Amino acid sequence: MLILGIESSCDETALALVEDGKIVLSSLIASQIATHAKWGGVIPEIAAREHLTAIRAMSVQLLSESGKTLSDIDAIAVTQGPGLIGCLLVGATFAKGLAQSAGKPIIAVNHVHAHVHGALLGIDAPHEQIFPTLALVVSGGHTNLYYMKSCVNFELLAHTIDDACGESFDKVGKMMGLPYPGGPHVEVLAKQGTPQKVKMPRMVERKSQLLFSYSGLKTAVALAVQNMNKTGHRMEDIAHSFQEEALGQILRKLTIALGIRPSTKSIIVAGGVAANGRFKELMSHATTLPVWFPPLKYCSDNGAMIAALAFFQHRSEAIATPCSTALEWDVFSRYPFEFFMAPEFSSAPTLNTVPKNS
Repeated sequence: MLILGIESSCDETALALVEDGKIVLSSLIASQIATHAKWGGVIPEIAAREHLTAIRAMSVQLLSESGKTLSDIDAIAVTQGPGLIGCLLVGATFAKGLAQSAGKPIIAVNHVHAHVHGALLGIDAPHEQIFPTLALVVSGGHTNLYYMKSCVNFELLAHTIDDACGESFDKVGKMMGLPYPGGPHVEVLAKQGTPQKVKMPRMVERKSQLLFSYSGLKTAVALAVQNMNKTGHRMEDIAHSFQEEALGQILRKLTIALGIRPSTKSIIVAGGVAANGRFKELMSHATTLPVWFPPLKYCSDNGAMIAALAFFQHRSEAIATPCSTALEWDVFSRYPFEFFMAPEFSSAPTLNTVPKNS
């Protein structure tokens, strides 16, 4: 089954052709980093206009490079959410129009869930050796931990209650005067720092809360940078301590999750922060289970992950949604946190439910 995947949730316009959920025939990504760099962050309206400018020409290029035509495609998959609402509308509207004109079914995909399939694209092992798994999606917009019994079954165990991990990296980079996006530059700076030179608070330390939080850590960095003249701390030392706690928090929560889901066979790490070398190093020492990271090209937003998840949604009888056959659905910027906590952590606070089309 050949699926065209379309992704436009933030600042990358991405399209890909994927066969049977595993074989990527062609993948194109148009990054907007240079466009937003002067602002130090993504401007939603500008991002939406960039998608609108790029998406049609990219679809023509994708088909040309792959030697395929619209008639060869079995279905069109597109990000429904979460993401920037204007950006999502560009991708969804283009996909709906394409599906309508070509007479192809359309499959709406959750962007965060799709990141896990970005990692699965780089795994050769059969699914029975991978699942059940604990899957981390650590990106600029999301920090979620899922327990997955199959590639379409997502049980949300934990999420961030404020900033996402990748978001905190970028904001810390901005505080330090580093180029946008700050995450990769913070990682480089942290390598030059002295361990334990700067003390950082441990976030959500209570073991009764299987949640993530980065707002307080970001504030601690701001104060450390502000007081550098008084303390004599170097920027490299601050970056090192920040990164250790930002990633260390994830490892602590993962350890708790392994305790309440002992049937776990492997760990999947996906999203933009999965490209962080220190993250990979820490994970290699955190568990004896196999740990899967995505290939670098599938860490950030891409169309291949959208098409891959769509294939398994389409194939699975467990996914019975009108989004696969009808066009009467809306994009959504956020999604309800139906917080499926283990009984041991049922006292942990949950986020308010957000309407699907908000």
